[in-house]
Amino acid sequence: MNLDHLRAFLEVAGTGNFNRAAERLHVTQSTISARIKALEDQLGQALFVRNRSGAQLTAAGYRIRYHAEMAVRAWEQARQEVSLPDGLSQSIGLGVQVNLWERVVPRWLDWMRAYAPETALRVEADYSESMTRQVADGLLDLAILYVPRNLPGLLIDTLFEDSLVLVATQPRSVQQGWVEDYVFVDWGDEFRSRHALAFPRMQTPAITVGLSGIGLQYILRHGGAGYIAEHTAAPLIAEGSLFRVGGAPVFSRPAYLVRAEASPNVAAVELALAGLRASLDAPGVRSGDASGEPPGRALT
Repeated sequence: MNLDHLRAFLEVAGTGNFNRAAERLHVTQSTISARIKALEDQLGQALFVRNRSGAQLTAAGYRIRYHAEMAVRAWEQARQEVSLPDGLSQSIGLGVQVNLWERVVPRWLDWMRAYAPETALRVEADYSESMTRQVADGLLDLAILYVPRNLPGLLIDTLFEDSLVLVATQPRSVQQGWVEDYVFVDWGDEFRSRHALAFPRMQTPAITVGLSGIGLQYILRHGGAGYIAEHTAAPLIAEGSLFRVGGAPVFSRPAYLVRAEASPNVAAVELALAGLRASLDAPGVRSGDASGEPPGRALT
């Protein structure tokens, strides 16, 4: 299957328009049409329905889209790995859940450059569902995330646990019901369930954000309160920018390490694991059972 055909398909699927796809790929619209036609002939299925508003995926188009993305990504990764320049002997791909980026990546990158300068590093930020699949498909060597899926061939270990604490820009005690300046930082399904049990009379907050960094910056700029990871809040509490809210419950948020059970990149993976342990100040990674079932997920 021709990669140019797949790239043309993905651009049309992403833009919903043959002309815009042509502009993005720096080819003519007729070239895009020819590539899509060739792909449809190979598959024996129409992939788009064209109308005045552009191009919409057919049912077959939706089904092939994931596989096309995986094929193009796998090729790009393979191309990079076989063309490592002098001085680099191996590569490692690490995926990190977006809310864990600052917690993990800067110190890990520093450690790897200091102790493994011969290793090419590729770090991606994404969400749990996507990264679990990428590890299963061999597109990432490791992923650190909050909610791993139990897929065949994966090992899932608890890497560390974060404590989520309620902080505010002014000293205060915990309240039930409506709090005008409360920012709901959405830490995922488990957090939402625990939060609802802890604050049964709370109405919908005026602001909800899916990224903790955005929530924190808003609170610091405009005042207010929200749940933030304790390791992030601690220096701000120490300098007097934030205060722990008295009487507020603390929620635990485990982060998991996902890797392939049988990796072709064993040496690089072990080196990356050593870097994670060192940069997170953790004595080791606690293993799950052989089935890959994540250890206890209950928030305390």
